[in-house]
Amino acid sequence: MGRIEAPGSLDGVKLAGQIALIALIALVFTVLPGGGGALEVAITLLSVAFFAAVGFLGYRMWHQYRFELEGLEARERLVLYGSIGLAFLTLCAFTRMFEAGGFGALAWFALLGICCYGLYWVWTQYRSYA
Repeated sequence: MGRIEAPGSLDGVKLAGQIALIALIALVFTVLPGGGGALEVAITLLSVAFFAAVGFLGYRMWHQYRFELEGLEARERLVLYGSIGLAFLTLCAFTRMFEAGGFGALAWFALLGICCYGLYWVWTQYRSYA
């Protein structure tokens, strides 16, 4: 059964305290000398952690659905792996493409759209077998 809370619960105060802590950390990165360099390091570490998590998720999914992947036709596997690879390269090129201006940003979104369509196409082909 669910927990019954008193009308004067402190959950809102706890959330406000957590938001204030995040705002304080952001203020420290902004105001203190050398904060920009520390912020760049933090963003780089978060990016590396994100790509490592995506890689680990892909590894786990490949192990879990290996039989289904081997059951796909060669063309479908090519589109699947090509879409995943292109999405990875597009995500890695985010900064360069957006620094190129409006055309680079448009190309970035177009490439991710192509990747999504490729994944969707493989999924619909796989579902048509069932």
